[in-house]
Amino acid sequence: MSTVSALAKQRTPIRPARVLLHVFLAGTALAWLAPLLWAIFSALRPYSETSNRGYVSWPHTLNFDNFKNAFTQSDMTHYFMNTVIIAVPAVLLTLFLSSMVAFYVSRFDFRLNLALLLVFTAGNLLPQQVIITPLYRMYLLTNLPGITASGKLYDSALGLVLIHVAFQSGFCAFVLSNYMRSLPHELTEAALVDGASVWRLYWQITLPLCKPAMAALATLLSIWIYNDFFWALVLISTGDNMPITSALNNLSGQFFTDPNLVAAGSLLTAIPTLVVYFALQKQFVSGLTLGSAKG
Repeated sequence: MSTVSALAKQRTPIRPARVLLHVFLAGTALAWLAPLLWAIFSALRPYSETSNRGYVSWPHTLNFDNFKNAFTQSDMTHYFMNTVIIAVPAVLLTLFLSSMVAFYVSRFDFRLNLALLLVFTAGNLLPQQVIITPLYRMYLLTNLPGITASGKLYDSALGLVLIHVAFQSGFCAFVLSNYMRSLPHELTEAALVDGASVWRLYWQITLPLCKPAMAALATLLSIWIYNDFFWALVLISTGDNMPITSALNNLSGQFFTDPNLVAAGSLLTAIPTLVVYFALQKQFVSGLTLGSAKG
């Protein structure tokens, strides 16, 4: 009895500020989940029911017909493969190139290392809409006969890969450089004394220590590149070459669009990003926590 009473006395009293905090957090979570829950609710209902009874009504029929129709009508498998062809090389190239830049500016001391990092980071500050006109003209004028199906950088998966690498490398170089600065310099100094080359310092010593940060960035890059719609819309003209985010256009008719069908298609396109996140969730969280602890 004494132990129970002692534990009861040690309990933290419920404070109004703590209650308000939990209410705020619960309301914020519901606000973020509301669009997703509404999309699921609409996707499970046939359009005939919502058109007659309204969207804000009690459902009488819930089925997966909209998901089946969205998958077949949009040819989602084809567009998903287009996205894989674009996203996988873009993520790998971005991490590889940005890690080399981060290694150079963080592990070597020279006058322009900070300026070089700022140049890479400044590229992310430019709005995409500002440079789209000159970039569009450059893509049209760049001939790649035998390399791309269109013979140009325009309307090709290679063009999308390059633009994603260019726009995402600055952010990744900034994050990785800060992470690499927190690593002990004694490791590289000892390796240099033993005669290790610069490539070996980067590939075998520094890069394995950055796996948590690389995994966190890989998760973010996969989601960002997968969800891209702007660059694909501007730099791709052939419908069969577009990524999966553009496949939703196939669900819109000329004179009529079924919102429930579009909601089902949107939910289907979101599944791969959820798979990537849950597959790398442990590495993603560890990368964030380690970076915050060492920063």
